Amino acid sequence: MTDAGAPRVRRARPLDLPHVARLAAEHAAYEKVTTPLPADLSQRLETLLFGSAAPRLRCFVAELADGEIIGYASCAPELSTWDGAEYLHMDCLFLRNGHRGLGIGPMLMEAVQGEARALGLGQVQWQTPPWNEDAIRFYDRLGARAKEKRRYFLPVD
Repeated sequence: MTDAGAPRVRRARPLDLPHVARLAAEHAAYEKVTTPLPADLSQRLETLLFGSAAPRLRCFVAELADGEIIGYASCAPELSTWDGAEYLHMDCLFLRNGHRGLGIGPMLMEAVQGEARALGLGQVQWQTPPWNEDAIRFYDRLGARAKEKRRYFLPVD
């Protein structure tokens, strides 16, 4: 039997997207991102998540019993030339301060792993900043292994 007051993780719904966009902004600030997020992020997420019969992006939200959304994880299938296989790339995992260390992060990770299994993918990959020692400890406790790389991006004008 589950506790009716316990937090839960579920797939994001269209009405959740303004909350996810606010969490994404908090996440960006937490990771010290200097470029602003797009003002229409909710609409962009809606298109990516619900705009086709086979959406590329997946998103899970962590929700308290009162309906407050306090975290999210997003992911999408990607390809590895070196492995000659697809994997699930977890783009974001974020919980609001005050809700970390309560077992909700592993629930989000379980949802992402479940999505990988449902898609027939054998691996989930992600990145975290090297200074985020709390996240690194969390991922290490899950049994994840790290690869040192530096992430670059190049704008296409």
